[in-house]
Amino acid sequence: MPTPAPTSPGHAKPPRVAIVGAGPGGLAAGVLLAARGVDVTVFERQPTLGGRTSRIDLEGDDGETYRFDRGPTFFLMPHVLDEICRAAGTRLADMADLRRLDPMYRLVIGQAGGKPVVLNATQDLDRMVERISAIDAHDGKAFRRFIDDNRKKLDAAEPILRRPIRSALDLARPDALAAAAHIKPHLSVHQLLKKYFRHPAVQLGVSFQSKYLGMSPFDCPSLFTILPFIEYEYGIWHPIGGCNALMHGLARTLESLGGRVRLATPVESLDFSGRRVTGVIAGGEHHAFDHVVLNADAAWALTHLVPEPLREAGYTDADFDQKKYSCSTFMLYLGLDREVDLPHHTIYTSAGYKQNLEDIGRDAGFGGSLSDDPSFYVCNPSRTDPTLAPAGRSALYVLVPTPNTRAKIDWSVEGPRLRERALDQIRERLGLDVRPHIRAELALTPDDWRAQGIQFGATFNLAHGLDQMLHKRPQHKVPGLEGLWLVGGGTHPGSGLPVIFLSSQITSRLIGEELGLPDPAAQRISLKTRTKSDSAPIQRASPEAEPAPEPAGV
Repeated sequence: MPTPAPTSPGHAKPPRVAIVGAGPGGLAAGVLLAARGVDVTVFERQPTLGGRTSRIDLEGDDGETYRFDRGPTFFLMPHVLDEICRAAGTRLADMADLRRLDPMYRLVIGQAGGKPVVLNATQDLDRMVERISAIDAHDGKAFRRFIDDNRKKLDAAEPILRRPIRSALDLARPDALAAAAHIKPHLSVHQLLKKYFRHPAVQLGVSFQSKYLGMSPFDCPSLFTILPFIEYEYGIWHPIGGCNALMHGLARTLESLGGRVRLATPVESLDFSGRRVTGVIAGGEHHAFDHVVLNADAAWALTHLVPEPLREAGYTDADFDQKKYSCSTFMLYLGLDREVDLPHHTIYTSAGYKQNLEDIGRDAGFGGSLSDDPSFYVCNPSRTDPTLAPAGRSALYVLVPTPNTRAKIDWSVEGPRLRERALDQIRERLGLDVRPHIRAELALTPDDWRAQGIQFGATFNLAHGLDQMLHKRPQHKVPGLEGLWLVGGGTHPGSGLPVIFLSSQITSRLIGEELGLPDPAAQRISLKTRTKSDSAPIQRASPEAEPAPEPAGV
């Protein structure tokens, strides 16, 4: 059981920190601060933990209960979360039951006028080279070089991902200058991949990961070729109970350190004395705090909770209106009365994938439109996890990338249409007719995401172009204000569970330094010194947990 850190000698009472939002960044920052002796209270507007990483429970017309992750379903780089656990005196292995997935996912890559290319991704590099070689022999050989080069890139990028980037001067440090040679900031993901691979299906197989950031590989900075590398180097994992189970584990750890989580308690505003935050207003009452950390969607939180006269240039309402935002998603959560013969993760990319992406992001999202042949993702976690659906049944998660709400699409009309189109796509592209088997169902549109306090319903936060990364992304410490901080996908390093956990380390460290608190005596493990076996702390899924991989191209 973790032990609360002693109060700093410089404080008669522990410093008090409020965290607005019980998402992964807020909970992880809370754990790290509580481990340093801080009195932490997390306020969450929803009745459930996790924010975008919360859980949805649906009761079917068959009387059965089906459980779903609301948002993230891929868990990458578990060693980053393990660092946070160790700083709190525990281990990730004590908090969660992880299963390594093999295949990591199945890619069904549409081809104009031909059969789709089917590729089952595996962390076994020899097998993966064989599968890629079955598509293109040149590309199979190039894959090893791609992995080796991106290992060097991640090593070079780690210092930048690990620390705050306050200004361009931070990029003039020797390690940042050395990293530039590996990062190639002048290229997009697609432009860089063309230097390795010649088959379009192979290029897509190591570039679709830019959608984890809500971006197109044709626009996404080439730094993010580290995303597929991270999958192949460290694996893709499923926590039993879903990614939301990690949120509950963090909340338990926080409470064991003396922290508190207040659910169904929205923060209505922040209190300030001059330019210093002094607390929060929640439930109509003032709660005094020395520091406040915003884990709510950064653009929404700053424009709704901080009076505009207090915000500096770059943080005004007009500034946030002019920023670029990620795409949104249309979601279906389906409880089925049968098992589904699909791997844990399946990604379908249409033959017109580039056009799909252009349609979604046209005119900075304002002109976004829907496709007749949308790409989509299906998560079938019941294949691995018996806790999410009753025996013999499935909890199926379907995601279709869409424009965010800047596009002014009438989702009361287009939502039902896209639901039918998505079910048609699953039948036609994956050979699975789920309509007769639906016993529970929930749909979420970009309007629903916006109603949950996500600016423009942009589920992957601010876009990750070079003009909104590093020092050009909202800072961990809100400029011009004392005691107000950000954590999560809206600040550096960006969106996605692993880097959100990195942001929690940065923000909590900065607060601790400002308060003069010592770091907890915990082992810090570098990304680049982690081995594949180190990142496998728990257990591997049994071979029966996934179908046998098919040959590439079949």
